[in-house]
Amino acid sequence: MARPMTMTEKILAAHAGKAELAPGDIVSITLDLVMANELSAAVAITEFRKIKGATRVHDPEKIALVPSHFTPNKDIATATLSTLMRDFAKEQKITNYFEVGRGGIEHVVLPENGMVGPGETIIGGDSHTTTYGGIGAFATGVGSTDIAAAFAIGEMWLRVPPSLKVVYEGHLRPYVHGKDLILHTIAEIGVDGATYAAIEFTGPVIKELPMSGRFTMANMSIEAGAKNGIFPVDATTEAYCAAVGKKNYTIFRADPDAQYTRTITIDCSKIEPQVAVPFLPENQKNASDLSDITISQAVIGTCTNGRIEDMRQAAEILKGRKVHPDVRAIVIPGSQKVYMQCIKEGLAEIFVEAGCVLSTPTCGPCVGGHMGVLSAGERCISTTNRNFRGRMGHVQSEVYLAGPYVAAASAIAGHICGPEQLAAEVPA
Repeated sequence: MARPMTMTEKILAAHAGKAELAPGDIVSITLDLVMANELSAAVAITEFRKIKGATRVHDPEKIALVPSHFTPNKDIATATLSTLMRDFAKEQKITNYFEVGRGGIEHVVLPENGMVGPGETIIGGDSHTTTYGGIGAFATGVGSTDIAAAFAIGEMWLRVPPSLKVVYEGHLRPYVHGKDLILHTIAEIGVDGATYAAIEFTGPVIKELPMSGRFTMANMSIEAGAKNGIFPVDATTEAYCAAVGKKNYTIFRADPDAQYTRTITIDCSKIEPQVAVPFLPENQKNASDLSDITISQAVIGTCTNGRIEDMRQAAEILKGRKVHPDVRAIVIPGSQKVYMQCIKEGLAEIFVEAGCVLSTPTCGPCVGGHMGVLSAGERCISTTNRNFRGRMGHVQSEVYLAGPYVAAASAIAGHICGPEQLAAEVPA
């Protein structure tokens, strides 16, 4: 009788040619997609050229290269990295190269172009490659040498992770969405609570969560140390796949008696809009309890919350209001498609009239790269995924993590607050 398996175990077994797998097994898996950005690709390309006999990539259709971290290029050094990747894409006839102005941020671009799907195996030269678990794929970030090897052979070895199950029950309160759920979850288990484990997100609340929220939660599963985060495939997933033109995929479901190292149940009815205070994503607080924290900057968007649903949430709060005079508000759609949708729906006008900067898609400020770097003593509330010391600039600056609703409300108030507190303080 076959061993009962989790979603992650089933996907890995299928790609390893095994009938079954168990946590701790070391296997080589075939890969459906290998992704790199201009930073990880630069090292990967250099290492690829050192592999004896590797003159051509294994399959150019299974590689995606996305300039996103320091783009549009901020200086000569980053321009050189982008040129290296661009030339490699041409040399190897890699068609899935997303040039600036025709792509955006990797973890938004790939799903919306139907390049990731349920049951697939995806690795990327970026820790937040875990994002694609939102669509029911096994997706994880790896180092550039692993990317180089995958360029050459289309495979990767790994140790099968144990699985941790999180069940979300109850109902979502107003203004509470995927970002709030994952911040609460990370606080519950800790930034090392899922180290090298697969987090399986389940429960009645998850069934009602839109794909944007699922991608956000999977994106930040790495902030609990997870190897990957994964969501069950349901009607919402399949509708999304149909909308983006993803046709061929295999659905894997966890066996009812699959073994988990731990099962956590969370009552979502008790969760308010959340904020993670410096300097770890596990430092969760209620937004309503942080009104004494003034801010200098608000960043809304990027790979964690840069989808059109996130833009709509921010616009809902900003419409008819003005950004506080002491605050810089930077809105960053996750892709050119999202940017265009913002224009079509009138969201771009709302942002600009409110006094926001509407940026080209870029990782930019999230990594302290450009277009929003902080000086000493400045505080930023951000919909990004990390608030480590010095993450967005000076080591004496501070980053507070939140969802679009809270970030937009705080930008208007000039201090951290939720939409409900803002309504009483600054009516629309």
